[in-house]
Amino acid sequence: MAGSSKGEQRIGLFNGFAAYGMWGLVPLFWPLLKPAGAGEILAHRMAWSLVFVAAALLVVRRWAWAGELLRQPRRLALVTVAAAVITVNWGVYIWAVNSGHVVEASLGYFINPLVTIAMGVLLLKERLRPVQWAAVATGFAAVVVLTVGYGRPPWISLCLAFSFATYGLVKKKVNLGGVESLAAETAIQFLPAVGYLVWLSARGDSTFTTEGAGHAALLAATGLVTALPLVCFGAAAIRVPLSTLGLLQYLAPVFQFLLGIFYFGEDMPPERWAGFALVWLALALLTWNALRTARRNAVALRMGAVAGAAPEKPASPASASASASVSAAGSGEVAASGSGSGPYK
Repeated sequence: MAGSSKGEQRIGLFNGFAAYGMWGLVPLFWPLLKPAGAGEILAHRMAWSLVFVAAALLVVRRWAWAGELLRQPRRLALVTVAAAVITVNWGVYIWAVNSGHVVEASLGYFINPLVTIAMGVLLLKERLRPVQWAAVATGFAAVVVLTVGYGRPPWISLCLAFSFATYGLVKKKVNLGGVESLAAETAIQFLPAVGYLVWLSARGDSTFTTEGAGHAALLAATGLVTALPLVCFGAAAIRVPLSTLGLLQYLAPVFQFLLGIFYFGEDMPPERWAGFALVWLALALLTWNALRTARRNAVALRMGAVAGAAPEKPASPASASASASVSAAGSGEVAASGSGSGPYK
């Protein structure tokens, strides 16, 4: 049984590395689609993503959720909001990569956890620990330093971070699985995307049929590039702890950052290094706090399990109440910790 569990964890880790690795290396893919512009690439991504995700759901015969969603107008409205927000995120990211701003795009996903925490405080009235406040303050200082370094606010990074944080917040309310959620969102995106592609073709600006079969195949592959990492992430999420996924999520922006510097040759003056260093310090504080909380939760859970497995002895009502409190506190903190960890994408 233990061997089987370790095997499952290895499979989960492999899928986690695959998911975040693909997300991290995707800047290599978008330039291959030129001379298509960012708008055309985005429209193809939305349309072909639905094709690939629908095919995956047909294979596993998982469609019951669709009927339930259509009978719940509030959830359907939230899915529409999620589709609109992720459209902005995808469009800005594709444009940024193909316009030579890969490093700034990677910054958006580095600061995304900090923006998510800030939104939790402002919108959900969540309470932060001192370490989390320190991380958010350090992240704000980083944005100030980078504004000086770029000579302007890092709009691309901020747009990506805030759009993705909003997307995560809305998806939390919708409560759909990753593949199902992508299917619902791309179903909403599909008609506008196809309409835009038809309009481009009518104007003679479409590259789908004018640049050869290889180019058309690459545009169609945008759906696979979107769906495959999500499938791998889903396989990882059910096999490895959320704390592990929380650490793996940094692989993607790290890969993007390295590609921006070493492959695309983007400039990194000292001011930008200083800004990124502050961001990494903030993330180190968050990671340290999360690991410390996870260890405490594990200890509390073990104490609760030991207390529950101990032989029953005559006890006063007060001691019985205390034991129940320890067990409840352990399970409650674990649940809280789990809900706070989210996927990268």
